[in-house]
Amino acid sequence: MAKTAVVAVGGNSLILDSKHQTVADQYLAASKTMEHICVMIQKGYDVVLTHGNGPQVGFILLRSELARSQLHEVPLDSCGADTQGAIGYNFQMALGNIFRKNKINKTVATIVTQVVVDRCDPAFKKPNKPIGPFYSREDAMKRKENEGWDVMEDAGRGWRRVVASPLPMEIVEFEAIKKLVDSGIIVVAVGGGGIPVVRDEKGDLRGTAAVIDKDFASALLANKLNADLFVISTAVPKVCLNYGKPNEKSLDKVTVAEVKKYIEEGHFKPGSMLPKMQAILKFMESGGKGAVITDPAHLGEALDGKNGTWILP
Repeated sequence: MAKTAVVAVGGNSLILDSKHQTVADQYLAASKTMEHICVMIQKGYDVVLTHGNGPQVGFILLRSELARSQLHEVPLDSCGADTQGAIGYNFQMALGNIFRKNKINKTVATIVTQVVVDRCDPAFKKPNKPIGPFYSREDAMKRKENEGWDVMEDAGRGWRRVVASPLPMEIVEFEAIKKLVDSGIIVVAVGGGGIPVVRDEKGDLRGTAAVIDKDFASALLANKLNADLFVISTAVPKVCLNYGKPNEKSLDKVTVAEVKKYIEEGHFKPGSMLPKMQAILKFMESGGKGAVITDPAHLGEALDGKNGTWILP
């Protein structure tokens, strides 16, 4: 029987650099990534794809801002839904074309996915997830005063709007996702961490201005699917200790206990590798069998145990 793998693709991997941001550029980048996903499928995995959407949400927010004198602005939860459809469409087309060339009889489907968060999550009182474009400090403070934004300086690159990043609690469309996976269909789901929704006093869902970490949502999905493998695709082939320092050391295989130790020692940065490792810990501690972090180009080698960083019980 085929093994099931949940593969989280970073939204930034769809934008190579500042000169390649158009929709056509993003499709070409998606196509390259999907070539590597196809290798995984050829190795016998039923793949569920998730993805980030940070840059793409930023583009929608900027367009909305520029057009605000002519059209209504787009709320953040709708931005998430828009990017799920657009990025899913790129993945579907790219994989479909690759399957045709390789005579692979597979179908791809995207599920617009809502993810329930706790409306009392402490994250709503401490927004820290940057979204949208960068601003000068002066512009950011004006927007804070005039529009009620929460803002913060982002890694020396400028000031940005920040929103809450609550933990995912429930994947609303899970049963639909599972039925598609059980039917052998390649599924794109939980895009951008899912559209964040909360339940009101009556139990009805409503969107909320937040961004769920896509790796935490992907880990939740992987656990619910009882996935054999959880893959986080990122910009580097392996996780490193002392990253960028003369004593940098790459990791091949590590245990859950070792990951916890490295986190306590401060090896992973909050805006970079730390949430990825924390998401993998959640997956593993909830019954996960194994996880790997690598870049798309080395995914095939990682599956053969020749690259990537493997996290094992």
